[in-house]
Amino acid sequence: MMNIRVGHGYDVHRWGAENKPLMLGGVEVPHADGLLAHSDGDVVLHAISDAVLGALGLGDIGRHFPDTDDQFAGADSGELLTHIMQLAASRKFAVGNIDVTIVAQQPKMAPHIDAMRQRIADLLDVVSDAVNVKATTTEKLGFVGRNEGIACHAVVLMAGQS
Repeated sequence: MMNIRVGHGYDVHRWGAENKPLMLGGVEVPHADGLLAHSDGDVVLHAISDAVLGALGLGDIGRHFPDTDDQFAGADSGELLTHIMQLAASRKFAVGNIDVTIVAQQPKMAPHIDAMRQRIADLLDVVSDAVNVKATTTEKLGFVGRNEGIACHAVVLMAGQS
């Protein structure tokens, strides 16, 4: 019998990390600034991590990789997600599909979406068509519209054997 679970993740980071690469979906996106964060600030992989952890009932990324722990300073979010996927596998769960929405006024995401999809698929060990990444602006409304930061939502379907 198949056990199906759904998880939702949300993450936000603000702009302001000069000379730090902008990482989104495990891909370096050219931009003048990076995002302020204890780790590499990849809001996409953080939202995915929270979605997977939520589906498994294992809390959130901050519980597993606290920003008060120096060993995670500058951490590669892909490595954190790999660890989370090992937790899922140990519980006999795998990703069925994932849907991601990046909320950003800038930069333009379209040129990077395919690379993000492939990198996320590799990290989740799924085919790329099981990963959907899309982006939207807020029409210059709110903190995203004022270019104060970037947000991301992720919804994941996890399938496991019961």
